[in-house]
Parts: sequence; structure tokens; C-alpha cells
Amino acid sequence: MLTSDLELFVQVAEAGSISAAALALDMTPASASAAIKRLEKQLGGALFIRTTRSLRLSGAGEHYLLHCRNALAALEQGRMALASARGTVEGCLRISVSSDFGRNIFLPWLDELMEQHTALEVQLELGDRVSSLFRDNIDVALRYGKPSAPDAVAFLIGRMTRQLAASDAYLTNFGVPASPEALTGHQCLLFKLAQRTNDQWRFFRNGIEHRVRVSGRRSCDDADVARRWALAGKGVVYKSQLDLATDLIEGRLKPLLTDWQGEPLELYLLCPGRSQVTPAVQALRDMLKEKVAARIRALELALE
Repeated sequence: MLTSDLELFVQVAEAGSISAAALALDMTPASASAAIKRLEKQLGGALFIRTTRSLRLSGAGEHYLLHCRNALAALEQGRMALASARGTVEGCLRISVSSDFGRNIFLPWLDELMEQHTALEVQLELGDRVSSLFRDNIDVALRYGKPSAPDAVAFLIGRMTRQLAASDAYLTNFGVPASPEALTGHQCLLFKLAQRTNDQWRFFRNGIEHRVRVSGRRSCDDADVARRWALAGKGVVYKSQLDLATDLIEGRLKPLLTDWQGEPLELYLLCPGRSQVTPAVQALRDMLKEKVAARIRALELALE
């Protein structure tokens, strides 16, 4: 029984189509169909129930799928263990990154990492949905905030704050807020995560917290959209310094309430367990720490 047959079986089960699975694995539908039939013959039973219009797992197929996934995961862990022993940065790394950070900051950094380590492959998941490291088969996730998964290994990548900002066009039309409380009279660009809208913005002065409930005509569940709205002059945005750094350094957005401290943030690289901390994960971690520190320092110098 070939490992490639098991991988194909899992792919067909997930796609619900032999043709779709064949396309994903760069196979012809005929060869994929033949491999599934070969696997069924070796096992002595049908893994799928086929009709002219659909394909679904049989009872035996559902049972076998769990064992296949476990077997493939065990083989991957063994491969990673060997790579770790050699100290080689190689293999496929499945990375989950938030939308704005991923598109606008992380992609060129990832290109550099892959140019340095030509045996490294990457599967990148972009989005602001909170991925489960275990359920979604993610190797590492880059997320703001303290980790909530008790079994995850968390590497602190950097500390920063949120920054209030807006474009010159917006400030010309609506004025510059002089205090956190003044934000109640402004169009604040709201961001929703896990069905919860962050409409309470926190600021600090002399160690005292000032919390203000804000509102606006625009809200979204994609952090990149909130930043783009701010660039287009649609409102005031309150996001990580890291996410806004390039726009602030290059003058597309203006920092606001600079005599107040924004809400503190921590950026973490999360890994499902200690055994998954491979040389590839370590290389990614070290690169991120260096890049994030340099980006925050460049922003601080630009705003002095």
C-alpha cells in the first residue's frame, strides 16, 4: 500500500470528488480513480458510495479515514523529527496569519525566508477567523493577544500598542480629535472578530485607563478592509502599530492622540506542541522577531 494512495484517499474524501482531488494532486482523473480502486481491492471493501451524480464515504470509508489521517500525521511527525535532528529547514509548513498583516507585511518576509531555505514549502492561510491549530491542521499561527489554547507552545514575537490614525483627507473634512472622548463625534472604522465588534477603544495616560465606546457607519470582519477605508478617508482606524507602520512612515496616515498611549498588544507565534517546533518553525520565529523589532523601531524613529 503506497503512502500516495492514502493521501489521495484523504483528498478525495475531503473534496467529495475524484476529479477535484486529482487536480489538487496533479494527477489525471483516470489514474486517481485507478488508485482508489486499487486501495479498495487491497482493503477488501468499498470506501465510497458512488452514484452518477455524487460520491460519498461508505461506513467503512468513514472509519478508515480517521486511521489514514492519523497514519499520515505520524509519518509527517517522523519526517519532521529527522529534519529536526539534522537541523535542516525543509518540509511543508502550514501557516495561519491574519489578513492585513499577512497580505501587506508578512508576504515579502516569507519570500526572503523561502529564498534562504530552498527546501522549505509553505501552505499559507490568510484570514481573521481564529483557526484551531488542532482542528484545522495548522503548524503555526501568528496572532495578536495572549494564547488561549492551553497545550499550544507560544513564542512572543514582539510587543507594541494600537495606534489611532486617519488620512489627511478625513482630518481636513472632520477635524482632529483632541481626546479619546472626542472620538464619539467621529466616524470610527470598526472591526469584528468572532462575531464580536471591538467598539470599546482603550487609551492610557499616567497609568490611568480611559475607555471610550465608539461608533461609525462602517464595520467589517477583515482588518485589511478597515485599513483601506482609513486610507480612502472614510474614518478613523485603531489598529496595531505593526499593521499601520508603513502607512504612517510614508505619510499616507497621520498618527492621532500621540500624547496618549494606545492599548498594549503582544504578537505570538503559536505551535500545537513542542514536538512540532521544527527547524522550519524556529527559522520562521527568529526571522519574525528580527523583522518585527526593526519595523517598530523604524516607526518610532519616524514619529519622533
